Amino acid sequence: MPALTIDLKPVEVPEGATVLDAARKAGVRIPTLCYLENVQAIGACRLCLVEIEGARTLVTSCVMPATDGMKVHTHTKRVRDARRTVLELLLSEHAGDCQTCDRNNDCELQAVAHELGIKEIRYAGEKPAPGSDASTPGIVRDNGKCIKCRRCVTACGQIQAVGTLFPQFRGFKTQIAPAFGKDLSSVACVQCGQCAAVCPVGAIVEKSSIDKVWAALEDKTKTVVVQTAPAVRASLGECFGYPPGTLVTGKMVAALRRLGFATVFDTNFTADLTIIEEGMELLSRLKKALKDKQAVAIPQFTSCSPGWIRFVEYFHPDLIPNLSTCKSPQQMFGAIAKTYWAKKVGKKAEDIYVVSIMPCHAKKSEAERPEMRSSGVQDVDAALTTRELARMIKQAGIDFDSLPDETVDRILGTSTGAADIFANSGGVMEAALRTAWEVITGKPLPFVNLHVDPLSGLEGIKEAAIPVTGTVPEWSFLEGATLKVAVASGLGNAQKLVERIKSGAASYHFVEVMTCPGGCIGGGGQPRMTTNEVRKKRLAAMYKEDEGKKLRKSHDNPKIKQIYGEFLGMPLGEKSHHLLHTTYVKRDRA
Repeated sequence: MPALTIDLKPVEVPEGATVLDAARKAGVRIPTLCYLENVQAIGACRLCLVEIEGARTLVTSCVMPATDGMKVHTHTKRVRDARRTVLELLLSEHAGDCQTCDRNNDCELQAVAHELGIKEIRYAGEKPAPGSDASTPGIVRDNGKCIKCRRCVTACGQIQAVGTLFPQFRGFKTQIAPAFGKDLSSVACVQCGQCAAVCPVGAIVEKSSIDKVWAALEDKTKTVVVQTAPAVRASLGECFGYPPGTLVTGKMVAALRRLGFATVFDTNFTADLTIIEEGMELLSRLKKALKDKQAVAIPQFTSCSPGWIRFVEYFHPDLIPNLSTCKSPQQMFGAIAKTYWAKKVGKKAEDIYVVSIMPCHAKKSEAERPEMRSSGVQDVDAALTTRELARMIKQAGIDFDSLPDETVDRILGTSTGAADIFANSGGVMEAALRTAWEVITGKPLPFVNLHVDPLSGLEGIKEAAIPVTGTVPEWSFLEGATLKVAVASGLGNAQKLVERIKSGAASYHFVEVMTCPGGCIGGGGQPRMTTNEVRKKRLAAMYKEDEGKKLRKSHDNPKIKQIYGEFLGMPLGEKSHHLLHTTYVKRDRA
């Protein structure tokens, strides 16, 4: 292990580590703008300059290998002056009006400028040509604010394997944009928002739905209800100074009531509903394939992540038959709220306005899909990200920290622990297995505390093989079989898994895919920055939420039993097929 000193402090690092790695291990902060931990180190922004004894010039610490005996200085006058000059040059062509920017007080460029004591900009640089792209439901791009750090290029190309964004043109006219500077709506963008999640400035943000939600709340002709995704309760607190992974479920519910929502429901209810429908769909496919020897699309892929759905529609349309036909919990909720719940409270579907709080940009796009109108009107009227909800709470002057813990409204608010772990990569699969296994064998899933350990954690691709024993008579044809499942998070990992399946190198019965790394806890609409350390804390919080529930299997939810008895009839039945299932389309990538 190379031994070196950082500001006279000795530190040892593994072979291959960089000077930046060594500084972080030594507890020394070096500012960065283009660096992405474990993904990108390209030295593009030049802010991480340091001085090394014996070196002729300053070096970029994110790409400089740490070597034995190296003596590094991170805050000499030469280093401080160089960083200030670099930052002033960046600011000289940055068309950012901080007071009105979405990223004000949440901007890495602004924070570093404050840290380095920038009081004025000495260089009157030419500004890039303005160019705002608001052509998609979920994302807004502003070339004038872009600092060319290329984080979004890495997130889109390397992490998500989509490749929508890339440097276009040359020199000062360089833009980070789709090919030929086109709008996002004209190219294969899955709306995942990972570009916005890593952007250090306000060049890529979510398209805000705040104003139209405020307008709905002011409209006395509308009954405005809200649903909250499980991942939000483990991350919203970060916007108010709480540590990552702090569960703020009760305060979130209280804040939503004070914002004026007539009823506060929980997307977890329809996550449980999704498990019933998706689990029975899987078992139906297995029965057809293994018992009846019919041709059926196996493996079945999950369908609750809208970025993944668009990815398949763009890049793998031949796999559309393999997708579960179940809508996502967000969309199931909208359909149920405007039919089943509307009837209970004596309202018409068009008089109910459904708002969802999601960790995701793609949910905005999903809500606008033409297929999502099974209630007779648009099932979900507006989707807000976690960050947008935090902004609304602040706009309303609500003291989040002083709020009491309140509980969601019942009927569409009762849920099990299985629904909570929908937030985590591997959680949908585990929730489905808890129910499917009990249907097949009549016994609980044979894992400690119901957790399928091989499917948990942040690994990009996970798999498990579960021997089936002790089946009930109806499923005796599965006796002795091995149920093979896989999980992928991040579309780059999904692409690798799909390639293995298509080549015959791997075969599974059921595959879960989450668009974002780590699952919804790492969604594009979550508080920034979502590092792996943050993901681990949010993930642990969701497992804690699950383990604290009395009911932890979706089929044990009494309100799920009630809705089938009163309204839906049976899983995969005619009414549930109409309200809870959907179709997909092949999309043109050009």
